[in-house]
Amino acid sequence: MTSSVADVQNSTSGSVPKKGATRRQWLRRVGRYCLVLLVFALADAYFVERNWIEVTHHHVAAPLEKPLKIAHLSDLHTTGIGFRERRLIEKLKEESPDVIVVTGDLIASEDGYTAPMELLSKFHAPLGVWFVRGNWENRYFNDSWAKGHFPSGASLLVNKSAEIRPGVWIVGLDDPRFGFPDLDGALKGVPDSAYKIALFHSPEFFEPSAGRYQLALAGHSHGGQIRIPFVKPFWVPGGVGRFVEGWFEKQGSRLYVTRGIGTSILPLRFLCRPELTIITVGGSLNKSTKLDVLAAGQQTSLPPAPAGEPSGGPWRTKRDY
Repeated sequence: MTSSVADVQNSTSGSVPKKGATRRQWLRRVGRYCLVLLVFALADAYFVERNWIEVTHHHVAAPLEKPLKIAHLSDLHTTGIGFRERRLIEKLKEESPDVIVVTGDLIASEDGYTAPMELLSKFHAPLGVWFVRGNWENRYFNDSWAKGHFPSGASLLVNKSAEIRPGVWIVGLDDPRFGFPDLDGALKGVPDSAYKIALFHSPEFFEPSAGRYQLALAGHSHGGQIRIPFVKPFWVPGGVGRFVEGWFEKQGSRLYVTRGIGTSILPLRFLCRPELTIITVGGSLNKSTKLDVLAAGQQTSLPPAPAGEPSGGPWRTKRDY
């Protein structure tokens, strides 16, 4: 009888797991879940998001006789016409902009100038395709660029300006980070009364140059490329400063920083999709955009953004997925 009771006690005590063993099992289970989530996140960042172009629509009030629809691209980092590039070409055709601008970093390698020239040849707009040099083009300079060997309709602006429509000028500047921007030289011959759209690669140049043009477009940041909600970007290149993405305003000038199209260092994008930015300057908001703004309880006009701060509300009036 005594032996049976002892056996029962021994078997009962042996079935109770030790606290240390339970903790290890829990940690292993959490580790497996985290590994699965990491695999899914990497698959999304590599196969889905870096090729999933988002088209964003914006409206900027301006005293222009005719609205100007701008397609703004940056950081193409292309190695050839692949899936992402074909989608970009399709979306540009759908949007049918008046002018296409590219704010630098077209290349992806030291000898990679053929691919962006091929891609530029697929871009078409009535008022032309205009681009500036980024840090990659300055780091890996190519003689063909100096000689102006570009596809028909595409023009490089290095500290120069061009009138694309009566009273509307594109002001193209060299990369502020690795080049030598000369805003004074670029503005020579541009009337003070003109509506000036400045193109430069590194957005931090907005700090010293704001107030000398109405609108500026930049890239370089990739939007952070890999983002976690409610957390600042893990890394952005030098020359970005606080201008990671979106709208900023200072001294009457407005800056838009796009997330760009391509990737660098890591071929990944997470919660930071490639962006094709469509900005309509002048005119009135179209019906669908106006309805989107009203649905959000916002005004249809464009109030000034807080100085030096990204704005919300109707600056970004519509997003296409």
